[in-house]
Amino acid sequence: MGKKIMVIDDSASLREVVSIALKAAGYDVTEAVDGQDALAKLDGNKVNLVICDVNMPVMDGITFVKEIKKRADYRFVPVMMLTTESRESRKEEGQRAGAKAWVVKPFRPEQILHAVSKLMPA
Repeated sequence: MGKKIMVIDDSASLREVVSIALKAAGYDVTEAVDGQDALAKLDGNKVNLVICDVNMPVMDGITFVKEIKKRADYRFVPVMMLTTESRESRKEEGQRAGAKAWVVKPFRPEQILHAVSKLMPA
C-alpha cells in the first residue's frame, strides 16, 4: 500500500486536482472539507503527510495544525499548507503552529509532488 496523504480544503475542485496528481504518483489519498472534518477522519488512522488549506470555514488550517500537533499519534506527521495566503505573517504563524512547508495557490501539480517528496522521503 502506498503512503497515505490527507488533503484538506473547502474547495472540491482543488481537492480533486491535488488528489489526481498524488494518486497518479502512487499515493493513497483521503480528503476532508475542513479541519474539523479532517480530525474526525484521522481518528487513529495512519497518515504520512497532510496537505491543508489555511482559510476554511468551521476550523481553519492553522487551528488544525495546532490541534494535530497536540495528538501524540500525529505530532510528527508533516503538514504542508496549500493556500492563497502569501503574507509573511501568516507563514510565520503557520510555521509556529508546526507547518513544514507553504505552497501558494495557484500552483502546478509538480510543485506539490516536489514538496511532498521533500517532506516524505521514500
